[in-house]
Amino acid sequence: MGEARVPKRIAAVIINSLKGGVVPRIGLPYVTVGREREIGALLHDLDLVADGGASFRFLVGRYGAGKSFLLQTIRTHAMGKGFVVADADLSPERRLQGGQGQGLATYRELVRNLSTKTRPEGGALQLVLDRWVAALRDADDPEAALAAQLSPIQELVCGFDFSQVLRLYWGASLEGDDERRAGVVKWLRGEFRTKTEARGELGVNACITDDTWYEYLKLFAQFLVGAGYQGLIVLIDELVNLYKIPNATSRQYNYEKILTMYNDTLQGKARHLGIIMGGTPQSIEDRRRGVFSYEALRSRLTQGRFASAGLADLLAPVIHLEPLTYEELLVLIEKLADIHAGYFGYERTLTEAQLVSFLQVEFGRVGADTHLTPREVIRDFIELLDIVCQNPGTDVDALLRSDAFASAVSAPAVAAGQDDVDAAFAEFTI
Repeated sequence: MGEARVPKRIAAVIINSLKGGVVPRIGLPYVTVGREREIGALLHDLDLVADGGASFRFLVGRYGAGKSFLLQTIRTHAMGKGFVVADADLSPERRLQGGQGQGLATYRELVRNLSTKTRPEGGALQLVLDRWVAALRDADDPEAALAAQLSPIQELVCGFDFSQVLRLYWGASLEGDDERRAGVVKWLRGEFRTKTEARGELGVNACITDDTWYEYLKLFAQFLVGAGYQGLIVLIDELVNLYKIPNATSRQYNYEKILTMYNDTLQGKARHLGIIMGGTPQSIEDRRRGVFSYEALRSRLTQGRFASAGLADLLAPVIHLEPLTYEELLVLIEKLADIHAGYFGYERTLTEAQLVSFLQVEFGRVGADTHLTPREVIRDFIELLDIVCQNPGTDVDALLRSDAFASAVSAPAVAAGQDDVDAAFAEFTI
């Protein structure tokens, strides 16, 4: 039972997060199954970004299908490879563009969640800045090294102001001026509301706004390479919140921002920057309100004839997540059973036959073929583990056959598809 060695702190995060229906931010390698092809495609993007390029992907999957899980898995891989990762979920208050600062709110969330290998849970901005300062101090000629790093940044849109702020941080670090350093961090977080406020506190005649925040992400990516990182990976989930915007013009402005990001990455206007956005099929493909309602994006992102014939193209900008197989789900719940036993300090008693029985019951439910998702299976399974743990001596086989599990199963529906369910699990039956 190798999974029993999961550290208790991480095991607690995994169990509590998954039981609550959310993806844990740490410990994902312990529970990752399947998705090898999708992960491989996204790791290829990381190599491209590390070489100075840029990438843009959409991950499409219905609620609970593992989209957010895959985003967090890539986040873990990226940090391990020396990238800085920023992630944010869109919401009614956080968009890509908005009249009341919703775009800037997304930028602030991304910077707040800035993460590195040594600071995987976010809040890494000051750490990154101090690492940059330390690297400059170690140079033979720090001032020349500073000028060499800032020179390419100054040539980019908004680059002069960004360079000026970085130079202020460098000077404040040399002088031990913590107040000035804190002011620069505040500026980079997008917390100055007006240029006047920024000028009064830092002497910089600019601040990050709803219209310019994406330009500063590109500048961050360029800066991070000089600070010793591979680049910046930006993960934006819950695109459905753009789909839900009631005003058609506001929706279109948000989709126009996506088009700008997409074009920048493909045309070489962004460097050392990878962007991955996650959404449901409806939020992407609905031609009335989704991303595909913006014709310039639809024409770029629609699958070609060959991919439409059922052949997955994982080099395309849109990656559609297929459901986990029965085999992959069996491996997943076995890992969870081991982690649960290790965390609560008991010997795992669930047999492989009982794990198979659990999945048979889950997939025998009405509508399971179209509505059952890994999220629901995992939540049910952790509930089962909790019950068995708290009630030693429970007859698991009887519990799986009980009304509590069987009540959601309709005899006619099961009869129609039970042969398929049984066939899928036949090779596991002991």
